[in-house]
Amino acid sequence: MEVKAERRHILKTFTWRIIATLTTTLIAWVVTGDPIIGLKVGSIEFVLKMVLYYFHEKIWYKIDIK
Repeated sequence: MEVKAERRHILKTFTWRIIATLTTTLIAWVVTGDPIIGLKVGSIEFVLKMVLYYFHEKIWYKIDIK
């Protein structure tokens, strides 16, 4: 894989994770009424889903759909 595509995957992973984690944190806070629980859920979600998304993106990059 070329370096430019690799950088794009990494940057896209981080920007999406920030947006998605803020959403999850806010939802957890609203549902529980506790901002600390919202932050805990958001922290776990940030790391786990970032790794999963990165590999998901790499797999899709290799798939040739016509």
